[in-house]
Amino acid sequence: MKKNVLIISILALAVISMPLRAQDDDKKKEDVYQFTMEKQVPVTSVKDQYRAGTCWSYSGLGFVEAELLRKGKGEFDLADIYIVRKAYEYKAEKYIRMHGKTNFGGGGAFHDVFWVIENFGIVPEEAYKGLNYGQDNHVHGEIDAVLNAYVDAVLKNSNKKLSTAWLEGFKGILDAYFGEIPEHFTYNDKKYTPKSFAEELDFNSDEYINFTSYTHHTYYKPFILEIPDNWLWGESYNLPIEDLMAVLDNAIMNGYSVAWGADVSEKGFKWSKGVAIVPAEDRPDLDGLERAKWEELSKREKEELLYSFEKPLKEKEITQEMRQEAFDNYQTTDDHGMLIAGIAKDQNGTKYYYVKNSWNVNNIYDGYFYASKSFVEYKTMNIVVHKSAIPKDILKKLNIK
Repeated sequence: MKKNVLIISILALAVISMPLRAQDDDKKKEDVYQFTMEKQVPVTSVKDQYRAGTCWSYSGLGFVEAELLRKGKGEFDLADIYIVRKAYEYKAEKYIRMHGKTNFGGGGAFHDVFWVIENFGIVPEEAYKGLNYGQDNHVHGEIDAVLNAYVDAVLKNSNKKLSTAWLEGFKGILDAYFGEIPEHFTYNDKKYTPKSFAEELDFNSDEYINFTSYTHHTYYKPFILEIPDNWLWGESYNLPIEDLMAVLDNAIMNGYSVAWGADVSEKGFKWSKGVAIVPAEDRPDLDGLERAKWEELSKREKEELLYSFEKPLKEKEITQEMRQEAFDNYQTTDDHGMLIAGIAKDQNGTKYYYVKNSWNVNNIYDGYFYASKSFVEYKTMNIVVHKSAIPKDILKKLNIK
């Protein structure tokens, strides 16, 4: 009898505990990020810039590829390093003409991609991989250092006059590392030059508008955005942040991708977790913690100092003034170029943007991440969209036809 009572008691406890465990599991599931896509735009596959500061080329060409898809021209994998190679050449010329008083390096901007295609054409990835230096992936540390040293040596020469050979010498270094640009190549059994291939793609850079949002220039007018990587001095139309977000939303919801320049150096950006947020509660700067003090903290105390990124957090309300202050204080810099390919919401109804990155596919969302509306409002440097994606009322304010 006692044995039967014990068995019955154990079974009863098991029955009681089962739904409790299920409830705990459901609660845990509710806490983690759960995204529902509201609109997704077709784009090409995720690429890997690896150890090269050329995100602007990857994202810019990713935008071009997405536009070719949207226009029904097919799927292309265009040569990112071709763009980098041609831009570097003319970047060096400007650097010398400016007596070294402008930026020189591997960075760039979206309009660099359009400018290269318009002036020098484009080639598919298979025709120009840019790996002529014994690496399987892009590793530009040595390349960037050598090119910087070369142009600085040209500036500092004691001849009091530039030689006629310096530019050809610079091109020679580019050819040695990236390979010579093909005069002709065959693609899908057809012979092309870079220019004729671009003509067949029929990508018209005049159809695309660059936008930003800062108070130190007049709204609804273009200006040269004062960031180091804007070596080409490309212009952006200035919008209030609410109008910039309206352009972004209108583009995505109508099937257009958006080239997105932003700062991802924030503590709220977590690539491995696939989210970018602006938490309402500030956490201390861990760089200021002495290692000994850090090691003395309990696991719970350490976790409280860090954002867990395990569940949605309350975020800051972003204002135009916050954006401007971050830009003026170098807290928002021209950090990274990406492609926005969708809009989603989490389980709390918070809006996020679905972002294609160029850091391979080795994160939780296979090379994509979700940036919250607050993050995009706060950390956007600039966006590029097709002219048809701009709401008509904003086009009218810009006097663009």
